Amino acid sequence: MQALSALAPLLAFFVTYTLRGLYAATAVLIVAMLALLGFDWLRQRRIPQLHALSTLLVLIFGGATLLLHNRIFIQWKATLFLWLLSAAFLASGWIGERTLAERCLAPALESWRTVSAALWRRVNAWSVAFYAALGGANLAVAYYASERAWVYFKVFGLALLTFAFLVAQLLWLAARAQPAAAEPAP
Repeated sequence: MQALSALAPLLAFFVTYTLRGLYAATAVLIVAMLALLGFDWLRQRRIPQLHALSTLLVLIFGGATLLLHNRIFIQWKATLFLWLLSAAFLASGWIGERTLAERCLAPALESWRTVSAALWRRVNAWSVAFYAALGGANLAVAYYASERAWVYFKVFGLALLTFAFLVAQLLWLAARAQPAAAEPAP
């Protein structure tokens, strides 16, 4: 449910872009992100950190796009978000007991597989590189392709690449992880 609700602002952005253009889509994105935070609060009585960060960046960069009537600000938002995510994965190697990769992916494997700390560190390092490269790719498309190509890349390309990366990580981990030890019978 949370993953679907997180995609709603992106869908609203895309639909509005196809109907009314980038500036109207940016305004809709701002409203949709604020609505997402409200939905998160009503549903969970808390706001996920990634939603809060993304909303803050949309408010800043989307606001600058509308105020200055310059699309580059909203185009930079995705890159900055991805680079901050990359930095968070990097920092998690030294902060806390578990890497960010382990905190995000372990629930998908936890009940039936045990993954070593070395494997988690490797996957975490891949995440650092992946999100940094994805942020760079967003800038390349923003600067060297049409606005329409960038919107399609942002809505579909970034989402599909991220999904494929997550699936590849899970498959790689599942192939190398040890089966979870059976709990002793009482």
